[in-house]
Amino acid sequence: MHPSQALFQQAKPPVFLPVCDHYAGSEKLMLKSMALQNEIGAAFDISFDCEDGAAVGQEVAQAQLISRLIASSDNRHQHIGARVHPINHTLFESDVRHILEHAAQKIAYLVLPKVNSASEVTSAIQFIQTQAQRLGREHLPVHALIETHEALAQVHAIAAIEEIECLSFGIMDFVSEHHGAIPAEAMRSPAQFSHPLVLRAKVEIAAACHRFGKVASHNVCTDFKDTDIVASDATRAAKECGYTRMWSIHPNQIPAIIKAFAPAANELDDAVAILLAAQKNNWGPIEHHGRLHDRASYRYYWSVLKKASLSSQALPDSALHLI
Repeated sequence: MHPSQALFQQAKPPVFLPVCDHYAGSEKLMLKSMALQNEIGAAFDISFDCEDGAAVGQEVAQAQLISRLIASSDNRHQHIGARVHPINHTLFESDVRHILEHAAQKIAYLVLPKVNSASEVTSAIQFIQTQAQRLGREHLPVHALIETHEALAQVHAIAAIEEIECLSFGIMDFVSEHHGAIPAEAMRSPAQFSHPLVLRAKVEIAAACHRFGKVASHNVCTDFKDTDIVASDATRAAKECGYTRMWSIHPNQIPAIIKAFAPAANELDDAVAILLAAQKNNWGPIEHHGRLHDRASYRYYWSVLKKASLSSQALPDSALHLI
């Protein structure tokens, strides 16, 4: 029996996504990111940007460009989504229609920025699904950006929405919403991991995601020249705040983020050994290196395998059937 059936029984397995979400706004950067993804594989998602990527007056052309690129043969892995304008913006519905026009079958997800409430998100999702179904696509995943007071207050209700598979923290808008009460240095390290209001927001988003089996995506690191800072931010996001994904805004950031979120080699070895022994024992309790393991720890180690596979880590042939 596959782990997803044996270990979760009546419960739905959690969502797993590539650990890096790379944003691109201009055509040049979109094409560059697609080429990189085709070179190294689907260890990262790409999010094309309508909200901040278009020049004034070129918003419709931007959405049409995104639609064509996602629908193109260069989108080999179908791990490209798009961020649209906010739900209450006049261009929201236009973005959705134009992007899905050609890309409904190949787009990975749509991202909703600056959401304010669960009811608002539900209404937007209904519109998105209606447009997608009209074009033959069922159950298009949706991501949402938590960057307002209102969204944070309803983050558990937003995470509970079935179509939502990922929540991202928008740190710069969130800090700005405090009108100077949070200092600017809390938008970056080290203060972003110590300021109580910022840390509270990060932890609450992660907790909501894990409660409902969704993916918590950490905010961007604005320092794209020093990859050590990127790696440190990614490591702290994963180990201190419970995030399983992080934004990238420059190709240099992608390898550092993937490496930081990837399981350690010794933990991966343990996961393979424990899960193979558990499967052989029909998922009953086993002993490994003098320690008892049962379905609770099996679920943990299966998550390790899933993360490894999404980080392009090599798995032994004997473990591939467990993914």
